[in-house]
Amino acid sequence: MKKSHLFTLFPILLFTLTAIIYAIDYLFGGISSNVLFISRWACVAGLIIYGFGKKSLTAWIFIALVMGACLGYDFPYLGKNLQVLSKVFLKLIKTIIAPLIFATLVHGIAGHSDLKQVGRMGWKSLLYFEVVTTIALFLGLAAINITKAGVGTKQIASHNGELPQVATQSWEDIILHIFPENIAKSVAEGQVLQIVIFSIIFGIALIMVSEKKRTLLVNFTDSLADTMFKFTNIIMYFAPLGVLGAMAHTVAEMGLDAFLPLLKLLMTLYAALIVFILLIFIPIALLIGMPMKRFFSEIGEVASIAFSTASSEAALPKAMTAMERLGVPRKIVAFVMPTGYTFNLDGTTLYLSLASVFVAQAAGIHMSFSHQLIMVLVLIVTSKGVAGVPRASLVILMGTASSFGLPEWPILMILGIDQLMDMARTTVNVVGNCLASAVVAKWEGEFDPKGALENYTKGENLE
Repeated sequence: MKKSHLFTLFPILLFTLTAIIYAIDYLFGGISSNVLFISRWACVAGLIIYGFGKKSLTAWIFIALVMGACLGYDFPYLGKNLQVLSKVFLKLIKTIIAPLIFATLVHGIAGHSDLKQVGRMGWKSLLYFEVVTTIALFLGLAAINITKAGVGTKQIASHNGELPQVATQSWEDIILHIFPENIAKSVAEGQVLQIVIFSIIFGIALIMVSEKKRTLLVNFTDSLADTMFKFTNIIMYFAPLGVLGAMAHTVAEMGLDAFLPLLKLLMTLYAALIVFILLIFIPIALLIGMPMKRFFSEIGEVASIAFSTASSEAALPKAMTAMERLGVPRKIVAFVMPTGYTFNLDGTTLYLSLASVFVAQAAGIHMSFSHQLIMVLVLIVTSKGVAGVPRASLVILMGTASSFGLPEWPILMILGIDQLMDMARTTVNVVGNCLASAVVAKWEGEFDPKGALENYTKGENLE
């Protein structure tokens, strides 16, 4: 037997044995607590063995989730003290906010410096992006208000005192709060929207200077964005420890009841994303004359890459090739898809509105429709500030919670299942950008799926 098979079969055997023991205890009872304890940790040991064989960050995040829950349940004193791990991870995540938003937005705006050349495709793309992502935000808002997944979530006991309240603000206060008076102060306070406004104006101003002076800063922001993506990747190696600490502390303080709201949140997100695909993506594809069988065939591998890696960037090369084969000209694909990776994150924007209200519901904070509407308007802008990198939406969620006076402890709960949610929303992001390139091509009168199929078939025959 191969060593790799041993790393898989042995954990499956332990997991199956544990499942059988728990099933017997649930149906008939009579299993002692000691046997249940041993079976739980045998299962955890099996998962750890699987993790060493798999050598995958995703696998270790799931392992940390289960191990953290068991630590919090069986050793509550230790579990409560492990919260420091999640706090360290969240602190590291917060350091990414300002430079990542600044770099991606400025480069996204100033990178296409010849506005006359790309103007027509630009306004059509941005108009489509705004319409679709706004629909996604409101759908997420509707979904979480229907399911109320966060209602009834127990507050962590260590967070004593009064719950933070959403401050009452006049319309003048809201408008003034949008604009930065000191960018260093905005960065220090984590004022995401103010950073976004500064970055947008900076990007527009950069376009207006000469190309010789502009090139240096455009290249700098491109390098800074790439560096922050790598920075994010490095931080994500700490994610299993952060998840372990968050789950251990949550279960130690709240018990296993903590998982019910998380399960409801996960189901709400997946259901909302499926509804979004059925009601928005498919009708748009049919409207532009997309050959659906070929479309699903071409994007199948693209979607699987996005889902398994939880990274839009990993799927970009395959996505661009797939859309060319579907009849979208390369010049349109090359413009729309990279731009969409900043401005058209449908799955992420739907998740952000859903998760933000979940945080308020979990904390017992009532947000009126007007407050939720204001939050959605803020998210319409702030969700454009990050590209499709793993867990980038966590950065925006933290910033939104801070801006609206929401507590952080529900986000620590979400962190435990964020990988599962990220896989789904990233897949929708990628599929949405594939479809967006076809929409713009159709709008430009250059979408030719039939001709592309003939050319592709000829190419295969020549080979």
